[in-house]
Amino acid sequence: MIEVENTLAVFIDFENLAQGFKHSKEDFDILRVLERLVEKGKVIVKVAYADWTRYAKYKQQLHEAAIELIEIPKRSMTGKNSADIRLCVDAMDLCYSKAHIDTFVIVSGDSDFSPLVGKLKANGKRVIGLGMKDSTSTLLSDNCDEFIFYESLGKPDRTTTPGVRDIPKEKREVFELLFDTIAGLIRENKEILWSSMVKDTMKRKRPAFSERAHGYRTFSDLLEDARKHGFIELRTDPTSGTYVVVGFAKAGR
Repeated sequence: MIEVENTLAVFIDFENLAQGFKHSKEDFDILRVLERLVEKGKVIVKVAYADWTRYAKYKQQLHEAAIELIEIPKRSMTGKNSADIRLCVDAMDLCYSKAHIDTFVIVSGDSDFSPLVGKLKANGKRVIGLGMKDSTSTLLSDNCDEFIFYESLGKPDRTTTPGVRDIPKEKREVFELLFDTIAGLIRENKEILWSSMVKDTMKRKRPAFSERAHGYRTFSDLLEDARKHGFIELRTDPTSGTYVVVGFAKAGR
């Protein structure tokens, strides 16, 4: 039986995130965040809150990622953290009005969001937190169903994936996307990696993905080619007749 796809709403407290990057050697990359989240399901709401006059250099990459930017007045004008208040109000409004959204992602390390997390969970929602290690409160991280540290994004998984040198040059782009997707779904503890699930996740990671653009008539042909090269193991589901990805091939094939 094919699993029901999760639906996600992402709320970004950008000011808190930016504070965490003040002492970081790297700059913020929203694509690293979204590439991890699409492994968990379909992201249908993406909103970021900040005084964007202070963070103008980030606006283009957020716009390109189709994130709605909510302008929040300076704290000196309001006397309070308007971003926190607006985010909480919008999240709860969505919780009550959109029953089909089952997962809420709070991108912040601020402990002030702990009551929001508790309220969302009380309404049957799964809550994922994401933030910087040095600027995340344990009160928030311990209260979420799952917490992801930004620093861990984009780093190799424990799952043994084929090395870049092993991949034929002409197939490198599509194979790397395939392997990254499989590794992500394994990390998400998906019990059965249906070929349709793998393809849907690849398209969420790269919306322009098409197996035909890489010379394959069908997605099954792509999977078969990866198996032929000794990278993955497949089996055929006896009921549906479709491919299931068993995992990566054992070393020393």
